[in-house]
Amino acid sequence: MRDRAERRDVERPMGVLPGRTDAYKWYLVAMLWGISFFNYADRQAIFSVFPLLEKEMGLTTVQLGLLGSSFAWVYGLGAPFAGAIVDRVRRKTAILAGLHFWSLVCVATALSRNFRHLFLFRAAEGLGETCYFPASMSMISDYHGKATRSRAMGLHQTSVYAGTIAGGFFAGAIGQHYGWRWSFIVFGGLGILLGFALHTLLVEPKRGAADFADIGAGERAHVAARLPMREFLKVVWGTPTVLILMGAFMCANFVAVVLLSWMPKFLHDKFHMGLAMAGLTATVFVQLASMVSSPVADGSPMPCEGGPRAAASSCRR
Repeated sequence: MRDRAERRDVERPMGVLPGRTDAYKWYLVAMLWGISFFNYADRQAIFSVFPLLEKEMGLTTVQLGLLGSSFAWVYGLGAPFAGAIVDRVRRKTAILAGLHFWSLVCVATALSRNFRHLFLFRAAEGLGETCYFPASMSMISDYHGKATRSRAMGLHQTSVYAGTIAGGFFAGAIGQHYGWRWSFIVFGGLGILLGFALHTLLVEPKRGAADFADIGAGERAHVAARLPMREFLKVVWGTPTVLILMGAFMCANFVAVVLLSWMPKFLHDKFHMGLAMAGLTATVFVQLASMVSSPVADGSPMPCEGGPRAAASSCRR
């Protein structure tokens, strides 16, 4: 029984709906877009209600900063382990389990009574969100070959910016009218409902499906054995392109975290904006500028393209 269930869950390489394979791979992007939207809305929500937390709990600026960094540290340090886990489990399970976990943590944040509670809930939310991007990028790559993969990932990336803007604005709007706790209850509750709605709609593809289709491999083709961690790290450290991209991403996020964490409170304190307007103004301009460029890439060669059987050494540039 279990074997039959697993075979049904590891579906056709490019979708489960006969005659609609091309459509389903874009439906998948839309479904993951919704999950990623809440991934970023949930993490941005707290920054729009900093003034309320500061007033109610008497938090210092250092404590407010720690609420942002607790999420970032757990998320960043957990990412390599999350990727290793995703390589060994069904991506659908990792995505939906993560969505339910971080949404429950988001709701539970409303129970906080002091800084310690907020700190622990923010760290837990960072842990819950770590698996999403490794799993979603892997799943998109198995539905989209080199002809559409960049475009699909670019469209999915726009959810990051839309979610950040929505989290900043609506958390502030809800907070200033109903109290900061309701901001977390609303966002977390909607994420839980989304997880239930997508349970039967999200379909696990065969690993390497799109790459196998690109090279014309048969249905019996399978991905090569996973690299041991030591070998994987050798490939990473021996690939300048990877190191440069990691450095660029680290620098970009250093600026982004500071801006998104503190700009809403700065606008509220300095210019006496309402929480909703401060949250919107702090996010909308930078995020919209980023969003415009996300879907542009399409069909460009991906680093290390060449199918799942390509030797690791061929990825070095």
